[in-house]
Amino acid sequence: MLEQDRFLHGFALLLCICLGSLLSGIAVSEIPLGSKLSVGESNSWVSSNGDFAIGFYNFPDQPKQFSVGIRFNSKSVPVDKQTVVWVAGGDVTVGNNSYFQLQENGELVLFDALQGEEVWTSKTSQLSVALAVLRDDGNLVLLNENRDVIWQSFDSPTDTLLPGQRLSTFRTLRAASQNYVSSLYSLYMNVSGQLQLRWESSIIYWSAGRPSHSNLSAVLSSDGSLQLVALNLERFWSVFGEDHNDTVRFRFLRLDVDGNLRLYSWMEVSQTWRSVWQAVENQCNVFATCDQQGICAFNASGSHVCTCPFHHAVQSNSKCLVSSQHDCKPGSIMVEHANMFLYGIYPVHDFISLTSLDKCKSMCLSDPSCTAVTFTNDGSAKCRMMKTQYVSGYSDPSLSATSFVKRCSDPLAADPIFPLKSPLQAYKEPYNICIPCLVGAASGTIFVFIVIQLGMGFYLYKRKNIYRRLASLAHSRPGSKCLIILSFTEIKELTGNFSDQIGPKMFKGALPDKQPVAVKELEGTIEARKFRAAVSKVGSIYHKGLAKLEGYCCEFDHRYLVYEYAENGSLDKYIENPTLAERLTWRKRMDISLSVGRAIFYLHTECREFLCHGNLKCENVVLDENFEAKVKEFGLGMLYGEASSRRASAQKDVEDFGKMVLTLVSGFKEVKDVLDWAYKEWMEGNPENVVDKRLKNEVDAEELECALRIAFWCLQADERVKPSMGEVVKVLEGTLPADPPPPPFSCLISAREVEDTSESGSESLQYSMWRAFSG
Repeated sequence: MLEQDRFLHGFALLLCICLGSLLSGIAVSEIPLGSKLSVGESNSWVSSNGDFAIGFYNFPDQPKQFSVGIRFNSKSVPVDKQTVVWVAGGDVTVGNNSYFQLQENGELVLFDALQGEEVWTSKTSQLSVALAVLRDDGNLVLLNENRDVIWQSFDSPTDTLLPGQRLSTFRTLRAASQNYVSSLYSLYMNVSGQLQLRWESSIIYWSAGRPSHSNLSAVLSSDGSLQLVALNLERFWSVFGEDHNDTVRFRFLRLDVDGNLRLYSWMEVSQTWRSVWQAVENQCNVFATCDQQGICAFNASGSHVCTCPFHHAVQSNSKCLVSSQHDCKPGSIMVEHANMFLYGIYPVHDFISLTSLDKCKSMCLSDPSCTAVTFTNDGSAKCRMMKTQYVSGYSDPSLSATSFVKRCSDPLAADPIFPLKSPLQAYKEPYNICIPCLVGAASGTIFVFIVIQLGMGFYLYKRKNIYRRLASLAHSRPGSKCLIILSFTEIKELTGNFSDQIGPKMFKGALPDKQPVAVKELEGTIEARKFRAAVSKVGSIYHKGLAKLEGYCCEFDHRYLVYEYAENGSLDKYIENPTLAERLTWRKRMDISLSVGRAIFYLHTECREFLCHGNLKCENVVLDENFEAKVKEFGLGMLYGEASSRRASAQKDVEDFGKMVLTLVSGFKEVKDVLDWAYKEWMEGNPENVVDKRLKNEVDAEELECALRIAFWCLQADERVKPSMGEVVKVLEGTLPADPPPPPFSCLISAREVEDTSESGSESLQYSMWRAFSG
């Protein structure tokens, strides 16, 4: 009897515990329609257990820029350690008096009071949302009357995963955009079941799982393990933190701004977040860790540092570039760096061959475009050749790699600024002292000095206000990425009253810090609200192959965009000018094609929202001081109300890209006039006849075949068989073969085939397209 009483008592206690747990899971604080959070009130919505809260926050170095985010809110975590785990709109920031609201139509809206418009929404106004709930696991959800989840923050992560949150196929974590480099790091779950850390979408520097399973998701468990699991929860891969199975109240997985993926646990005793696991053990193995600051190495304390072995002295925070070999008259030498591995970053794809160390060194020395090589022998002797000044890498005494960097054998002989005279010649030159001349020169110098001082004083007085205005805007702009807002008077000041025109409605100017810019004039009839919304979106995009938007003017009927300046101007003038065309070597034309392709691919797939270019042509591709291509004027279709489907917009960019590739190959700007002829020559086995006659005998036959095939595929009349920009880039990179394309000017699918396709569904068409590209 006693045993039975004990059993019943224990069962009742267990039942109470279970019911208590169940009730705590559903007894959450509800957020009714119409609820609002505002910057001024500093209010927040809190989960029922108090562990999480959503509200406005900012950083000390950005006191006037605010974001809406979900953060830890537990009383056991000090305020300065309450890490943000989700941000509405990613990097979107707003100014004072802005608000975040669950509107009566069921849509979450972030409203920027400064711009006077919505800068982010949940797009749920048509989904019958009844209320919102911030759950105890940190997930913000929108529910209908039946309590079904309509939308949840767990489905649109930013840089963090919480326990129980899944990163499913095609989902991405992106590192916070603290700087240009960090914005290029992402964690991606691909369709083959691999979790990948990537840089600029094309470089994979860490992966987990085997590429043999589909429909897998990455999930962080509450016990401190990162797992790849199937829909039925079957586990295919896992990794454990140092405190796995320990009693830890809070954990999260974050892609940090240095490109490394780390698992953090909250340490109650020390009151700190501790990293208990990281994906890349050696931080120097994270691609582009040092970006343009040199190569990565470890100091005596075990911390990684960036050093520049290519120069004798380098200023702090300056670029560490391999010296240019242009006009190296006395010849070049190869400087050896033992235990060092180098790779190019702009562009990132190096030429790799199997050869010996001596052959590797001599190959670079004999190639004018080669800047550095790295030789490794880890089972097979590989030579990695770089053809860019942008070189990074890492160094370690245990590293079995040897690098050689090319430089002029006599640095002083490389285009001296002025002829030098020998000391003997200088000594032998006769001279006479003329006292009246000296007095006159001194008086004249003093007079000129006074005039210059007065002129400088007047100039500085005139410039002081605009200097302060621009400096203030550059640091206090509450939009994204410190986009500068300029008045029309300031635009005229920057451009010297539009005195230097560099293109149609395009003028050269300079910011107060002497940074050159290109100012583009747009139609003054563009609606101000629409203009600011589009500019805010475009201004938040950063990519090596895209011209950066620095600022804009939206005042009365004046609309201007301010871009970074490209020293060598637009690509079209090099196509048209016979003299300048000589600088467009075959290698450079192929590099431009790949660079532009990657930039458009980035717009289509890597931005937080799809963005098309809409007007891709040679005039909208510019070349910087290193002759690297940058795409400008992207996304301007939003300004003119051009509404089309995402698919149609993407296909327009693909077609325009095909025209550009054919232009670069043939030298003809009007592709429609030569398309039939070019395809006929290629079909008859004479692709060399299509090549620009201004090119020397430097054309690579395999690259020519690849370029023509991808151009003809992009120019197909039947839009259903056009490739995506992702497939285009892979073909140009050489990682995806392309079958011989059919005539681009004819429609490949008959009306009967269209009917059959519509009856059988889209899968067969998609399969045939895939088969055509995969071979």
